[in-house]
Amino acid sequence: MRGKLGLRSFVLLGSILAISLVLMPVHGEARNIKVGLVDCYSGGATTFTYDVRDAFKLAMDKVNSKGGILGKKVVITTRDTKFKVDIGISVTKELIMREEVDILVGTINSSVALAIGEIVKKEKIPFFCTFSKSAKITGEKGQRYVFAITENTTMIGKAAAAGLAKKPYIKYWIAGDDYEYGHALGDGVWTNLKKLKSDVKLIGQSWWKVGEPELTPYLTAIMAAKPDAVIFATGGASMVNIMKASKATGFSEKIPMFVHTGTELSTLMPLGQEAPADVLGTSNYYFYYPDTPENKAFVKEFEKAYKRYPRVGALYGYLTAQYIIKGFEKAGSINTEKLIDALGGLTVDSPVGRVEMRACDHQAQLPMFIGVTKKSPKYPFFIASDIKTIPGPETMPTCEEVSKARSNK
Repeated sequence: MRGKLGLRSFVLLGSILAISLVLMPVHGEARNIKVGLVDCYSGGATTFTYDVRDAFKLAMDKVNSKGGILGKKVVITTRDTKFKVDIGISVTKELIMREEVDILVGTINSSVALAIGEIVKKEKIPFFCTFSKSAKITGEKGQRYVFAITENTTMIGKAAAAGLAKKPYIKYWIAGDDYEYGHALGDGVWTNLKKLKSDVKLIGQSWWKVGEPELTPYLTAIMAAKPDAVIFATGGASMVNIMKASKATGFSEKIPMFVHTGTELSTLMPLGQEAPADVLGTSNYYFYYPDTPENKAFVKEFEKAYKRYPRVGALYGYLTAQYIIKGFEKAGSINTEKLIDALGGLTVDSPVGRVEMRACDHQAQLPMFIGVTKKSPKYPFFIASDIKTIPGPETMPTCEEVSKARSNK
């Protein structure tokens, strides 16, 4: 009897092990790859975030239709942060604990991204940061499980400073959203501009709460101070609001402006023909530039799927998908730790050329485009003109600087 019981126990144990293998997570190579998209899918930020989600889904639908990644289908689950840190943390934990996602993708809010970074470090889950631009994400707070697809405030600062340094402006004002990204952007531009042009002076600053709808009083006060130029450190919907208010008040005709993504479709399309002209802006992507077969093919595919032009977020969503697909293929295994190892130094094709994921800080080396807003006879919205390209490696901090920032945190 004791022998029969032992046999039953052995059979039962074997059944349990078999079931465990079926349910084993992605690093065990037994089930679909679950991806959690954590981003702001309500309010003004959607002018940026919808394109990230849609381009990511388009790429994953395509790979799924061909059998998936190394035979595993990609399953996507989304959660809305509503641009709030506490909600972002809550839904991230839900995706990990309840949905058991293997990879996290998002978000446009830098504070949310930094919070997610702390969570994934503990849970050992890869996080692809698609739109948050704080340099801390891959700088002092950077770590093994976080990858930045978008440019960061250091890269923006260097690109913007390169353009502004060629202008005759001396007296500057900085204004923007009073949160982590806004201040990091303002500091990034100003620090680099001072290095290139030591005689510039900062005569004042204005900061408003995120989502502030009425910006006219701020613009009126800035005009009274008579700066030579203004650096607007705005994020999300505020980019559209500041462009709209500057045109309505006549501000843009009196004082030169720099607005990161001020030349990009996410900002210009909602304004139509009411955008201000000659605003200096930087961006990683325009659907009409570069004029290459690769970009044209991407635009055609995105337009066919969603009946609209792709915006800058579409580039980030596409790149994220490619890094996941090519990373697993390079690893030769559906294993998250091997994926992370494979991503360091991995280069993928994109609408803006080949983009490398730098190994030392997990930062994608995106090119930056700088130009000025101009009315277009071809489109019902303004576009960027006089576009100049700044290669990604030229805008990034050195690996030594990143290492120093991390050791000093």
